[in-house]
Amino acid sequence: MKTFIKYFSLISLSVFIIISCKSSQTTSSSEKGFKTIFDGKTLNGWQGDTKYWRVENGNIVGEITPETLLKTNSFLTWQGGEPADFELRAEFNITEKGNSGINYRSVVFPDAPNALKGYQADIDGANRYTGQNYEERGRTTLAYRGQITTISPQPNSMTKEEVRAKVQKNAWTDLKVTGSLGENEDLKAKIKAEDWNEIRLVVKGNHLQHFVNGILMSDVTDLDTENGKSKGLLGVQVHVGPPMKVQYRNVRIKNL
Repeated sequence: MKTFIKYFSLISLSVFIIISCKSSQTTSSSEKGFKTIFDGKTLNGWQGDTKYWRVENGNIVGEITPETLLKTNSFLTWQGGEPADFELRAEFNITEKGNSGINYRSVVFPDAPNALKGYQADIDGANRYTGQNYEERGRTTLAYRGQITTISPQPNSMTKEEVRAKVQKNAWTDLKVTGSLGENEDLKAKIKAEDWNEIRLVVKGNHLQHFVNGILMSDVTDLDTENGKSKGLLGVQVHVGPPMKVQYRNVRIKNL
């Protein structure tokens, strides 16, 4: 009996080791090609106003207090390049009244301090907008959460006035909703309030996908080469509004 128990224990241990090794290999394989762009200790490699941005407990922290209310949205911008086709993975945690987002393929907006213009994976504490595709200081909402959209081509050399004319209720009007990823409220239920969530951006060519906790939240095909961008800056945002706090960690990127 003792021999049998010893033999069974050895088999169980072997199975555990095999499963653990496979799990480790799978995790390692899924991270192949990614590089960490936040060291967990400093803001080295990032640029922004330290009145609003700092590192705390291994996280990038963006915070607005009653004494530091914003007049314009402020960004912490990665200085490591202008990614074109890439996959970005990170985790975020935001307070109930917070408003933030991850900008990509963006340019510096010169008329305000630390401002970016470009695509944004929207994030907010009430999870009204989290996961949607919003173009900061541009065409505004390109896809609400749950939408698959195609953005129509536009004429060359559009003026600011012509762009604004195609925006209604903070959404771009010259697009087609070509499919659904699910009901907005059902997708919202997959996002944790005031807790850590995983976000993944898959950006390749004119195809822009935003995932939260492994679930595709918005899917945009942008055929508008006049207003869209094929590469640009990457940054995280604190938004005009009441006091708030947003945190980011485990930020890594892979070129596609």
